[in-house]
Amino acid sequence: MQTHTLKRNTANRKARQVGRGGTRGKTSGRGGKGQTARAGNKRRPELRDIIKKLPKRRGYGKNRALTVNPEGLNPVTLPLARLKGKFKAGDTITPTVLVEKGIVSKVNGRLPRVKLVGKDAVEGSFTFQNILASAGARKMIEDAGGSVA
Repeated sequence: MQTHTLKRNTANRKARQVGRGGTRGKTSGRGGKGQTARAGNKRRPELRDIIKKLPKRRGYGKNRALTVNPEGLNPVTLPLARLKGKFKAGDTITPTVLVEKGIVSKVNGRLPRVKLVGKDAVEGSFTFQNILASAGARKMIEDAGGSVA
């Protein structure tokens, strides 16, 4: 047996903590002198002030439009009056046909979602496909013998 092979019977104890800074000693982990070394040092992060100055979106549920409408596009409203004289009775009207005739235009290079609005009488029976319609517009189209699918 040699002195460097001896093992102690109990674990090595740490020095007892005292109430004036604990185990850290000297500046107790607060760095040097000054404002940051003092008690009550609560300075706001600079970035937080920058964020606070940025405008917020107003209204119910911030950025809600993207969750309700994934494409972020509201439908293009199309009054029934704009269809007068552009189609023959019995035609099937889709967003593609409306873009080709120049009644509505593409939005961001895509076919728009179209919604018919208004309470004007419709001349002729038309079949609307992939087109939304308000309650008044739907009633006028169905009264004329057409349908909205």
